[in-house]
Amino acid sequence: MAHGARRTPAPPPRPDLARARDCEHCRGWGTVITRDGDHLLCAVCQPVADVSEPRQQTPSHRHTPA
Repeated sequence: MAHGARRTPAPPPRPDLARARDCEHCRGWGTVITRDGDHLLCAVCQPVADVSEPRQQTPSHRHTPA
């Protein structure tokens, strides 16, 4: 019996496809699928984010009062 994909509360990770282009481990996808069916970023071509330092977001536009 075929089963559909199971629902997950988190969306799959977003890889950097430019880095994944020539990776033989993930074959250019940037993600790998575990035995449990979870998507993970490829450990070979995708950099690991440093979670100890929060990201600084720059505003895309500035509002100047009139």
